[in-house]
Amino acid sequence: MNANYVNPSDSPLATQILRHIPSKLALIIASAMAISACQPSDSVSDDTSDDVSDVSDVSDVTSEQASSNESSSEKSQALSSEHAKNIETLAGVPMQQLVSFDPQEIKQGGDSGISISSAESYSKPSSNLAASRKGSFFIGNAFFKQPWVVAPASTDSRDGLGALFNVAACQSCHVKDGRGHAPMTADDDADSLLIRLSMPATTDEQRQQLQDSLIEKVAHPMYGGQLQDRGIQGVPAEARIAVQWTDKSVTFADGYVETLRAPTFNLTKPGYGAFDEDMMVSPRVALPMIGLGLLEQIPDDDIKKQASDSNDSDISGKFNWVMDPQTGKRALGRFGWKAGQTKLITQNQSAFNEDMGLTSNIRPNESCMPTQTACLNAATGADEQGNGKSPVEVNDEVAKFVEFYTRNLAVPHRRNADDKLVLAGKKRFYDMGCQSCHTPRYQLPKTDDDHLEQHGQVIYPYTDLLLHDMGDDLADRTIAGKLPPKSAQVEFLANSYEWRTPALWGVGLAQTVDPQATFLHDGRARTLMEAVLWHGGEAEKQKQQVLKLDKQGRAELNAFLKSL
Repeated sequence: MNANYVNPSDSPLATQILRHIPSKLALIIASAMAISACQPSDSVSDDTSDDVSDVSDVSDVTSEQASSNESSSEKSQALSSEHAKNIETLAGVPMQQLVSFDPQEIKQGGDSGISISSAESYSKPSSNLAASRKGSFFIGNAFFKQPWVVAPASTDSRDGLGALFNVAACQSCHVKDGRGHAPMTADDDADSLLIRLSMPATTDEQRQQLQDSLIEKVAHPMYGGQLQDRGIQGVPAEARIAVQWTDKSVTFADGYVETLRAPTFNLTKPGYGAFDEDMMVSPRVALPMIGLGLLEQIPDDDIKKQASDSNDSDISGKFNWVMDPQTGKRALGRFGWKAGQTKLITQNQSAFNEDMGLTSNIRPNESCMPTQTACLNAATGADEQGNGKSPVEVNDEVAKFVEFYTRNLAVPHRRNADDKLVLAGKKRFYDMGCQSCHTPRYQLPKTDDDHLEQHGQVIYPYTDLLLHDMGDDLADRTIAGKLPPKSAQVEFLANSYEWRTPALWGVGLAQTVDPQATFLHDGRARTLMEAVLWHGGEAEKQKQQVLKLDKQGRAELNAFLKSL
């Protein structure tokens, strides 16, 4: 056991929690904390030799070469002056300082970040988390990792799985709190990938509801808004997810060929009738869990102002305006591939409901469609909550622990941030205008909530949290393989072509955490360069500039991305 480890069950907060919760839940929590106490210590790994191992044969860029280039703020044609000014305002520093080596940027997650470069890089608590608050983190970790079971069961604080579901535990999708991957073959299970579904609006009422964000989508009448490819005994699964891959070659200006792979997703063995040909299908791999509490603290106005400052450029991001299921009011979306969730508590409870078939006070209804009678008639694990609340399977105490855990998963520090090759790649990143969507730096406010670890941090997530049209290649299609019209909303205001800019912090460690991890929303990209080369739509000009890079330039850009 690590001599510096603080047993969460010894913390004052954990003791208080255990004293005031039902005995069965307390027993599970105490057991979970004992399991969590055996986690690897927060040791720092200095071995970062693999970060740029594939470019070791490329010579370093000299300081003279770097300084002779034009400044990024002048060279980048992709940024309007207003957009560049906004980025500088959000960052609190001039653009040239962002492009140069800044020791502060090593701590991408501010003072909450960690110095770990191992398979545990995504699974550690915020480094500024007080000992008195660690109990809540480890309890939440236990509920995140441990599988839920079919009701009725003796473990009645973790029963109620299904009746239709995708996975039995959060960790099954977010392997080691990291990103998911697509099935490699038609026979593989889609454990860390799911399929969202939607139908085109066919009435004026539906179109108006979508326009006003009163509904998330028009759900399929038999299959709902998310395909659930598993069912408990006696409940047929909705379908099986299969994928086929087709190679696609892309040639750089110097003749170098990169082979991409394009997926075709098929739904086989439908359990509740034939699929409609115009049903829209959206594959989504699990997103990494790090830094979510920091992204939650970015003020709405900081996100909104980025959506309105790019009228004179090709970049025209928009924010998603969604219905918050907790408040019943419209709010800014920031989580998920389409920015369809407003905050972590709603994101978590929506995932509990749709991915695992679990009810909560925010999502109190079983994830069964009216025609799915076996699902509706299955036993539930719902327990009485008191105070006039409906019985649910994920009670408020468990929901708060999981929220605290997901809010405080730390962002790993950058590696080799001052390396010449990395700095040359960083400059190329800015020169090509990639910061148009991947906004580098924010200064978080101090608010009057309990998010103490996130207050006032300076962070480098490289995202604007906006929706961008990424072109036909990355757009979702109908079950028949057709591109839907851009007027068809599939998740509040988002259409099939639009994706929220993912945060880049920690991306260089994604495959250290899980060697099977892949990139982009459907997991088609096996490397970061493949992900870049799939960009289109608003990012088409940036991709074309990448295709002009020679071996040296590719090595530089790759080194920078791997340093994040």
